Amino acid sequence: MLRPAFLLQPLTAAILIACYSASTLAEDSTQPTMSMHNESVSLAPIVATAQQGNDANGLIVRADPKQPTQPIPSADGADYLQSIIGFNQVQSGGANGDVTFRGMFGSRIKILTDGSENLGACPSRMDAPTSYISPESYDKISVIKGPQTVQYANTGSAATVIFEREPESLTTDKPYRGQASVMLGSFGRVDQNLEAAVGDEKKYLRLNTNRSTSNSYVDGSHQHVPSAWERWNADLAVGWMPNPDTWFELTGGKSDGEALYAGRAMDGSAFKRESLGLKFRKQHINDVIQQIEGQVNYSFNDHVMDNFSLRPFNPNDGMKMPMATNVSRRTLNARVAMTSEWDKLQLISGVDTQHNEHATRSGMNNSYVQQPRSSDMKFESYGAFSELSYPINDQYKWVAGARIDQVHVKDLRQDSHVAGLNTALDKTLPSGFFRFENQHPHHDAKTYIGVGFVERMPDYWELFSPKQGNTGSVNTFNGVDTEKTLQLDLGYQHHHGAFSSWASAYVGMVKDYILMSYQSPAMSMDTTMAMHQTMNQIMPMNTMSGGMQMGSAKSAYARNVNATIAGAEFGLGYEFTPHLQADVSGMYAWGRNTTNNTPLPQIAPFEGRMNLRYVQDKYNVGLLWRVVASQNRVSLNEGNIVGYDMKKSAGFTTLALNGTYTLKDGVDLSVGIDNLLGKTYTEHLNRSGNSGFGFAAEEQFNNVGRNYWGRLSVKF
Repeated sequence: MLRPAFLLQPLTAAILIACYSASTLAEDSTQPTMSMHNESVSLAPIVATAQQGNDANGLIVRADPKQPTQPIPSADGADYLQSIIGFNQVQSGGANGDVTFRGMFGSRIKILTDGSENLGACPSRMDAPTSYISPESYDKISVIKGPQTVQYANTGSAATVIFEREPESLTTDKPYRGQASVMLGSFGRVDQNLEAAVGDEKKYLRLNTNRSTSNSYVDGSHQHVPSAWERWNADLAVGWMPNPDTWFELTGGKSDGEALYAGRAMDGSAFKRESLGLKFRKQHINDVIQQIEGQVNYSFNDHVMDNFSLRPFNPNDGMKMPMATNVSRRTLNARVAMTSEWDKLQLISGVDTQHNEHATRSGMNNSYVQQPRSSDMKFESYGAFSELSYPINDQYKWVAGARIDQVHVKDLRQDSHVAGLNTALDKTLPSGFFRFENQHPHHDAKTYIGVGFVERMPDYWELFSPKQGNTGSVNTFNGVDTEKTLQLDLGYQHHHGAFSSWASAYVGMVKDYILMSYQSPAMSMDTTMAMHQTMNQIMPMNTMSGGMQMGSAKSAYARNVNATIAGAEFGLGYEFTPHLQADVSGMYAWGRNTTNNTPLPQIAPFEGRMNLRYVQDKYNVGLLWRVVASQNRVSLNEGNIVGYDMKKSAGFTTLALNGTYTLKDGVDLSVGIDNLLGKTYTEHLNRSGNSGFGFAAEEQFNNVGRNYWGRLSVKF
């Protein structure tokens, strides 16, 4: 893998030392000595253990990805989202898990980076969208729960997650700013991150770059779990602000990585990303039109899987030859939106479009590089939306939105054309919501209740990866219906004196929920047809995709069922003294397949987090107790394209310690110990270990054992 020279460890360490020295000199030479009663107090950053519901009455959660989290600060987007109550992930190894929210998975969760969608390419989501996200490169994360926004193409039914960078606000007096961090941890974990910007009031240049690497970990029983990874990322932005109301930004970036997976028959030997983007914003155009914004984003993800470059080739693990598969996805997103205001009424309306194309090639060893790419899918969508808000008075507000999407998907596989199958799907998809918000300014309390509806097009993984669709269908592409979700969301947050609390709950009905059933492959007509595919087509589907789980030799079949879902997230906090704080948070998700009267699969059990923290001006220490219940609501051999329910899971608890100390102004040291007692445990959402590593059929691998880490962060 190509590794940029500026990401090498010695240079990054040198940058941190230089920044630390610069901040020390600046403080010593420019700051007058102050008495304690005149000093401005700057508290040490607190390690995030659970993000609170802190905006729009708890409906929207905002997080600072530059803040360290526990467990160990995150290497990718899925890892970071686990620190937000409501999220879990299906784990395959040490990195690149696939995030779930409220028991929902895949494109039910809309993942955006700076307002644009960057889709993965692997048929089994080895490179899920969050795999290409380095959280610390962004300024904030926003999570909008449920179908309560329509501003983005192909709206997610469970949640919309936005990783954002803010425009720079530099001045002539201080024409630069930056932040650098280095983290060291157990099992060879080393993370380096650098963000730097130069410019003035009218222009800026910003660099975001990072590198993360880790060896395989050992579990609480000191058993080796294959899970090593290495990844790097670099993004450059050029901004221009000809006047205070106008902003343009041009961005470009590249990244790559590799990951070893205990739970897959293949590893990820390349996660290449190339991206370009152009954004603009014009404000205060006239008395009615307050803002016009737009953007165009292009991304190309080039992903390689193989069974020989990161592990010794083993012909007894289900694959008789050393094979590699190269899949890619080109995505073009465009969006224009206008914000208008008339008296109290605010309207955000716009149009957006997305075009993406998926291609694949494969061969023995690295012979795939000599093969042409074969496109198997083309996706196009065109949408229009409007979102209206109207404050009735200082306490009450109505918010409503509606959008319409026209989606066109083409099956480009040669076998589909030869067989004379339908190769085009055209759908018109409506979505909308209506929400009532209430704020009590004298009681510091907020509440909301809203109803939303989303009709969702099956995504690439649901249309192409499974072996078969609904009973009687000719293939999955023609055998899965659109998914329709109607959901009620409600919640509140309240603060009074030393006590604070918040909660958000939901209940929904899903018509034509897309469910994966895993069965042992039989020589049916469908299976026989699949075996006659070309090598380029059959290898991605049968060796590493969700279409077949090699560890258990089971294939995925998609079908539509009706379902009911419900659940909640909550948090309580109390300040015993100005220095001693405690908080408790929890999440629970429930789902039922009402067609078959069985539980919905792959839903994480109830989880609670209890945090006790002692806070001073320059330091703080915390104790985190994580309690996870057993999961008895399972539906054996059913799940999603990444995993399925294999058995009921046992509950477990873990303890963790963390602390932060401010060495100098802008220089912070955070340390932590995860799984303090070294417990051996397995998450419910966990793939089975691959037989090539000695795991028995459907034997799940354990999570990481005791884990030490330390992180030095410098702002300049």
